[in-house]
Amino acid sequence: MFEQTFKNIDDVLWKEAGCSSELDYTEQSSWMLFLKYLDDLEQERAMAAELVGKPYNFIIDGKYQWSQWAAPKTADGSFDHDSALTGDDLIEFVDNELFPHLKGFKHRATSPDTIEYKIGEIFGEIKNKFRSGYSLRDALELMDALQFRSQDQKHELSALYEEKIKNMGNAGRNGGEYYTPRPLIRAMIAVIKPQIGEQIYDGAVGSAGFLCEAHDYLRHPQNDGKLTTSQLETLQTRTFYGKEKKSLAYVIAIMNMILHGIDAPNIIHTNTLAENLSDIQEKDRFDVILANPPFGGKERKEVQQNFPIKTGETAFLFLQHFIKSLKAGGRAAVVIKNTFLSNSDNASKALRQELLESCNLHTVLDCPSGTFLGAGVKTVVLFFEKGAPTRNIWYYQLDPGRKMGKTNALNDNDLQEFVELQASFADSSKSWSVDVQEIDQASFDLSVKNPNKEEEASLRDPQEILDEIVVLDAESAKILAGIRGLL
Repeated sequence: MFEQTFKNIDDVLWKEAGCSSELDYTEQSSWMLFLKYLDDLEQERAMAAELVGKPYNFIIDGKYQWSQWAAPKTADGSFDHDSALTGDDLIEFVDNELFPHLKGFKHRATSPDTIEYKIGEIFGEIKNKFRSGYSLRDALELMDALQFRSQDQKHELSALYEEKIKNMGNAGRNGGEYYTPRPLIRAMIAVIKPQIGEQIYDGAVGSAGFLCEAHDYLRHPQNDGKLTTSQLETLQTRTFYGKEKKSLAYVIAIMNMILHGIDAPNIIHTNTLAENLSDIQEKDRFDVILANPPFGGKERKEVQQNFPIKTGETAFLFLQHFIKSLKAGGRAAVVIKNTFLSNSDNASKALRQELLESCNLHTVLDCPSGTFLGAGVKTVVLFFEKGAPTRNIWYYQLDPGRKMGKTNALNDNDLQEFVELQASFADSSKSWSVDVQEIDQASFDLSVKNPNKEEEASLRDPQEILDEIVVLDAESAKILAGIRGLL
């Protein structure tokens, strides 16, 4: 039912003049989904409070509640078409009353950690793109049919929402920056092995794929879903942290984490790189960092001044931020362009030296072309631990045996061998180790050079090829002569 509802909402958005792409569809679905979820959550809490004779103060109240303006009901629980706003009246209310009211929560909130502050952030950035109040009314009625009451319902909705994010990532218009293939994320988490009680951080959070997958890893497989109340509280409030610069990604990240079970995500809407690296204190550091910073971005001179190694390359600035943001003994897995391993400019060389000397870069996963749809670049994943210098680097060259693309995307089986071999840093035809002493100390070149790769057959001798052509020509002439004789 939920899948069909999502398709029907997309059909409404497809006909809406204000929406032109999968990014717009996801954005508009997200703000409606958020308000519907929040209303369901508040109704549950109000009922629970009533059962024990306590009052409940709604976060969103009066005419701004979803159940008042989006989906008013009659006494018997059916939709109240007589009192429901529609047409121009609905657009007028949403644009000029609802969104400004919700935006104001940011200024009325007691702390950035509260759901009130998140509401204000979301509606201060996002815009209603519906132009037809009739289309919006249709979308709202469809959205109201979604239910968040059970864990199974939340799980189904989160899976559908992940699919929307994936489609958005495939849609172009820089959509790829919002979506990291989930099998790759799961393999990175399997190597890092986060534990409950550790703080996990992504400073380029995008759609929060890393944090959501880390949550699922901690919540289910290794614990069979049997966590104590204290552990669940730790997961809810003191485990996952993120920062995101872009408005759409911020909204999607919040919604994605909520659907994965985190009611008030610790995600801040800010430019991570605007922070001066020297201001990061021990209290600001994390046990685990999982990230895929944007490729190929360029940062202004004033932003570069926040970093000891000056470079305009966004990903290289993020890597400095992540190294500084790790606690001693902390672990990180970071996706980066493979050119980082060999670039000859001074900033790249200095950053590689910093990584090798301040961290144990123990693993480099070389990903094939097409791993990131639409990105057009080859990537590697750097796995490192803060606090001890690098002694050995274990490389693994991922080769799924097929050309990667939309219909041949990366899957969990493709990465199974990597995870298994990495546990013991085993050599194979795709993996090998390099002693850091063998690395050129002038360039710190970390290029992927597989010494175990089978040699391709050498080219044949030209004379041998010419002799074969003569034989084939003679055979062809004989066959043609026989054919002519039959005519």
